Amino acid sequence: MLRNFDEVIEKVKSFHKKKRCGVCMADKAAIEAVIEAEKMELAEPIFVGHKEEIIENLKKISINTDYEIIDVKSDSEGAEKVVELVREGKVDFILKGHLETAVLMKAVVDKEKGLRTDSLISHIAFEEIPTYHKILAITDGGMCMYPDVDQKQKIIENAVDVFHRLGYECPKVACLSAIEKENSKMPSTVDASELKRRNLNKEIKECIVEGPISFDLAYSKEAKEIKGYKSEVAGDADILLAPDIQTGNILAKTLNLAANGKMAGFVVGAKCLILLISRSASAEEKYLSIAIAALVNQ
Repeated sequence: MLRNFDEVIEKVKSFHKKKRCGVCMADKAAIEAVIEAEKMELAEPIFVGHKEEIIENLKKISINTDYEIIDVKSDSEGAEKVVELVREGKVDFILKGHLETAVLMKAVVDKEKGLRTDSLISHIAFEEIPTYHKILAITDGGMCMYPDVDQKQKIIENAVDVFHRLGYECPKVACLSAIEKENSKMPSTVDASELKRRNLNKEIKECIVEGPISFDLAYSKEAKEIKGYKSEVAGDADILLAPDIQTGNILAKTLNLAANGKMAGFVVGAKCLILLISRSASAEEKYLSIAIAALVNQ
């Protein structure tokens, strides 16, 4: 169990060989984040973008320019180049700089030269919240807009795989809805019941799936006791499965901003992790995302 991001950082610092972060179309914000991550011994950067601008930004933060910098002329060329570096084994994961997500993902999903796998591509947000006893993941608030039950199974499997790589033997998954009983008029409850059934039938493996379950029950042991809800997942969830992208996105941002949380995140399902972090995100969110990506990659 990972209680907080400090534990993540300490684990990554203990590794002898540092992972390599490919910064695609590196701008000032991305450069500052990856340099901070390097100072914290979390990862080593390789920069892809406009070389002169990258060197100028490195100078602005009083950093030497003795880094591998690959010069490209356009965003699409930069996206293709960073994907090529992953395929060649020169980069372990990607950090998005100043380019549209669609441009980067077009290169990622290219059938011939991209990083496609048989998995669905989905997003995982990790939250450290003062009122919860461990790091909590929310999926998917970034990629899959309105997943059906089969896509939800793949989203769960992606998250469970990440948690296994983080050292969890049997992560606990809460399939969120507004109520705890199946109701045909509320599709999220029907999907949650089906996902729980698949888990009990070993179609979804190496995790515990509960649902439908409300957020208060998934999050609060006190709510579990008050409502008399019997479940190993209640009050101890590792992964919250959102019914749709809106719920996942709003929940993650609410916990981060209104609940004084710390957030990190990345996209999974490709041949490497992809850190699609908003330019408006804090420097802390960026280097925490690098830290947890480095830990998953060990």
